Amino acid sequence: MATTSVKPHQKELFGQPIGLYILFLTEMWERFSYYGMRALLVLYMTASTMGEDARGSGLGWTDKEALALYGWYTMLVYVMSIPGGMIADKLIGQKKAVLVGAIVLCLGHGVLVLTDIWAFYTGLGLVILGVGLLKPNISTMVGGLYKEGDIRRDKGFSIFYIGINLGSLLATMIVGLVVAEWGWHAGFGLAGVVMLLGLVNYILGQKYLSQVGNFVAPKENDPNEISYGKLYGKLFSSPKQLVFTGILLLASVYGWYTLEWGYGLLFLFLTAIAALLMMIYKELETQVYKDRFVVLLLSFIMVIVFWGAFEQAGGLMNLYTDTKTDRVLFGWEIPTVMFQSLNAGFIIIFATLVASIWAKRKLKGKEGTSLFKMALGIIIMGFGFIFMVFAAMEFEKSGASSMLWLVLAYLFHTIGELCLSPVALSFITKLTPVKYASLMMGVYFAATGLGSKVAGIVGEAASDFGEYAIFLGILVFTIIIGALFILILKPLKRLTHGAEDNEKIMHYDEAEGFELADN
Repeated sequence: MATTSVKPHQKELFGQPIGLYILFLTEMWERFSYYGMRALLVLYMTASTMGEDARGSGLGWTDKEALALYGWYTMLVYVMSIPGGMIADKLIGQKKAVLVGAIVLCLGHGVLVLTDIWAFYTGLGLVILGVGLLKPNISTMVGGLYKEGDIRRDKGFSIFYIGINLGSLLATMIVGLVVAEWGWHAGFGLAGVVMLLGLVNYILGQKYLSQVGNFVAPKENDPNEISYGKLYGKLFSSPKQLVFTGILLLASVYGWYTLEWGYGLLFLFLTAIAALLMMIYKELETQVYKDRFVVLLLSFIMVIVFWGAFEQAGGLMNLYTDTKTDRVLFGWEIPTVMFQSLNAGFIIIFATLVASIWAKRKLKGKEGTSLFKMALGIIIMGFGFIFMVFAAMEFEKSGASSMLWLVLAYLFHTIGELCLSPVALSFITKLTPVKYASLMMGVYFAATGLGSKVAGIVGEAASDFGEYAIFLGILVFTIIIGALFILILKPLKRLTHGAEDNEKIMHYDEAEGFELADN
């Protein structure tokens, strides 16, 4: 089991643990590598095999084929967070899991430099495994830097989130220029170089992470010890859970034969996770923990919906930008990839401002719960698609749409993301019992991955229905879902049993340890 408790002698910088900034930089370079790859993937797959320009030959796939693989890739990157969390909890701890994940990522990006098709698939596979180990565990370590009830936790995650998006900003600004000058595989190679920087930073910063993410060998009869095997074994003596698992298993087999085999494997995997979650719920000691667990799982519905819409940025919106947007500014055609830097740039500008606004609302006794923020985030992000609807209308009239619509869409998407994503990360660490922290962080990222797969499926549908219908459908659906969660906010808040009540600003004092700070 990996521990995440805070020790009194933890150092601070600018009111936050120094370890936060080590994790910030590690995640920044990891996200550079990931978002650089994400920005290139669909464009590379749909590029001509003839290599008419400086970027070189692509794979020559159709938009539909490319979006299908994009959906699988972005889903698996996050779904692998579940076994990644389990490995950390049971075998090596979060700290070593992050280290191994970073090494595997370096190998994956290194393989992608090669031009053979086997290298393409192998490199993607290694990236999936590396992110699966690194992503959930580094986020859990951030939560472990803070004492329970410390209101700085949300702001800490927002600062951490800036690191994520600084990496994304640098990637989308630089990788597109590198590809335009030296070709696709130079872009893939650059992602590997910066991941190596992240690995070095993490190794050198270990002294500031000595109290979080360590693996502790289980003690006999330790109540915090998890045995996934025993949990699955107890399934056979739990009639309700067993029947529901059987139904899901039959649905998975049906999906195997009626859809692609990949969907069958996905459904079987999700069945196994659903069975595990049901047994965890049954084994939780108190009704308070059970109620909080239910709320957490319901919040994942919002996560799936949000990312199912948001991830159009790397798929359908990316292709739309490339083929249907007037990208010429002062005589220079802006590379398609660089438009994805808008999201990261807006996050860096607005992240701490949004976090501070929410913190002040909470301290004044106004509505500022995580569930409210997440629901509002879905609505705000959904409104961003109204500008893509306008863009599609303009294209139908004139044959090209203004880049201004993209800027406005990304702005609303970003504000929505700041209300949901860092808040959801923090929410998990508030509601989840410590011994399940890494697993539930993995489930969160798996929900993110499922949203990414939904994004791919929705993007594929544009080939049949057109961008206008898809963008309008996303707009309406996201607003409805966000509004529904706001309507049931009160009963959901009751089920959290005050997990977010009485939060205060806390700082470290050399003599007294953690103490309350003046508001």
